[in-house]
Amino acid sequence: MTSTTLPQAGTTRGVPTATLLGAGAATGPLFLGLSFAQVLTRDGFDLSRQPLSLLSLGEYGWIQIANFVLSGLLALAGAAGLRRALRGGPAGTWGPALVAVLGVGLIVAGVLRADPSMGWPAGAPEGAPETMSWHSVGHGVGAMLSFGALTVACLVFARRFQRLGAGGWALFSLLCALAFVVVMAWPDEDSMSVRMAVGSIFIFGWLTAVSARIRADLS
Repeated sequence: MTSTTLPQAGTTRGVPTATLLGAGAATGPLFLGLSFAQVLTRDGFDLSRQPLSLLSLGEYGWIQIANFVLSGLLALAGAAGLRRALRGGPAGTWGPALVAVLGVGLIVAGVLRADPSMGWPAGAPEGAPETMSWHSVGHGVGAMLSFGALTVACLVFARRFQRLGAGGWALFSLLCALAFVVVMAWPDEDSMSVRMAVGSIFIFGWLTAVSARIRADLS
């Protein structure tokens, strides 16, 4: 009689759920770490005027494009891990789905580049472009999907943690969402690029913390 080896619980096509959740936790550190490293090393880039998306342009733009795409793939892996870990429980449907939207949005924002503007790269218009190309519009849609989905995910998980009696994590999730909204809604157009970077720290930091928390719960 031939024995059949069943896949172990907690795996997705052979990849352990803990590994997938670790990928999700790494999404923010990769994206923000590599982005800020470029801010410090690419001559002429000024974060006070130029958003991180513009790093996709210029001689080394491929680095930021790869950063967007790889971060998106990590987020999709994290979403798969969340789906396995949370199936049948609070946030088990919408939580992973929203993190998956983040991943898709990051990939779209990486493949479709923004238009040159704000003086970057060298020779670009000093202000916003008068008209936007189709790929710049697509980049903006991808970015909005990413940030919007992750902000809503904070609220979905806040409800999950509240139902499970984890009040501290519920408050943490809620405050991260509120912090992002407040930072982005601050009425100062000249600081938009800096505010986008700061807001990203809040919600990507949340994703890292929550992914690590759920990963720890598996053991």
